Amino acid sequence: MKATALAHPNIALVKYWGKRDDALILPHQSSLSLTLAPMSVTTTVEFGVAADQVEINGHVSKGSERERVLRLLDALRAEGRQALGPARVVSRGDFPMAAGLASSAAGFAALAVAARAAAELPADPKSASVLSRLGSGSACRSVQGGFCEWQRGERADGADSYAVQRFDAGHWPELRMVVAILDRGEKEVKSRDGMKHTVDTSPYYPAWVKDAEAEVPRARDIIARRDLEALGDLCERNAWRMHATSFAADPPLSYMSAATLGLIQHLREHRKKGIPVWFTLDAGPNPVLLTDAAHEVAAEALARACGALDVVRCVPGGDAVLRTEHLF
Repeated sequence: MKATALAHPNIALVKYWGKRDDALILPHQSSLSLTLAPMSVTTTVEFGVAADQVEINGHVSKGSERERVLRLLDALRAEGRQALGPARVVSRGDFPMAAGLASSAAGFAALAVAARAAAELPADPKSASVLSRLGSGSACRSVQGGFCEWQRGERADGADSYAVQRFDAGHWPELRMVVAILDRGEKEVKSRDGMKHTVDTSPYYPAWVKDAEAEVPRARDIIARRDLEALGDLCERNAWRMHATSFAADPPLSYMSAATLGLIQHLREHRKKGIPVWFTLDAGPNPVLLTDAAHEVAAEALARACGALDVVRCVPGGDAVLRTEHLF
C-alpha cells in the first residue's frame, strides 16, 4: 500500500482569493489556471505503518502543515473501503515553498494522487481534485495539466467544487510563463490567513467576487483562440484587482515588494518596444511573466535586469502522474 506521484504547480490566470467555507475550502468564486512545467513536487505515501509521519523537504512537518496533510488522509480513510491505518508521507519540491509559487498546490495534488493509488483506488481526476482541495484549494487545479477551471460549486458539502481541464497542455505550445524569483523567503502572511483577513475586512471584496467570476468565461474564450495580448491584459487586470482587495483590508495587506513593483512597472514600456510580456502575481512577491516562445529569452533578461535572483522558464505542464521510484 505504497505509491508515489509527481505534480506540477499552477498559476491562476483568474485568481482564487477567499473561501466561503474554511473547513471544506470552498471558494467564493470560480478560477482558471495554467499548470506549469518543469517545476514539480514528488510525494510518496505508504499506509499501514506504525504511526502517522509527515516529512516535507527533509524536515519533519509540525503544526498546521502536518494537520492539513492528515486531514486529507483522514478524508480518504473515511471512505471506509478498507482499513488503511497510519501513513508515512514524504514530499520534496524543486522550487521555493511559501513564496507565492503554488508549492502547496503541487504538493497536495501529488499527495491526493499518491494516496488514492496507495489505497488501491482507481485513477479518477475528479475524485483526486476534490480530495486535494481539502489540503489546499488551488491544489485541485494541479491534478490535471494545461488550463484547468475550478468550479466554485453550489453544494454545501463541496461535492461539486472541483477543477475540470478546459484545454490540455498541448493546446497552446508556444505559450511561456517566466517565473521571476525576487525573494526565496517564506511570505509573512500565508495565503489562507491573507484570504480570511481580506474577506472579513476589505470593503472591495464583494466587487472582487462578482468581477472575477465574470472573467472566467472571458478567459476560456481567449485561450480557445490563443490570443496572447488579450490573455495578458486579462491576467494583469485580474491580478491588480485581487491585490487591490488586500490593499483595502484593515489593516492593509500587501504581498508585493519594491522589487515586485519595479519589475512589473517596466512591462508596459517593453510592450511599447514590441516585446509581448505581461505579468500575473499570486500571494507572494514573485511575478510570473506571460509571453511566447519567441520572446522568453527577452522576458528572462528583463526579469534579471530588475533584480531576479533566479528565473525559471515554464511551459504548459501535464497531469499529475504516478512514479515507480519512491522517496523511501
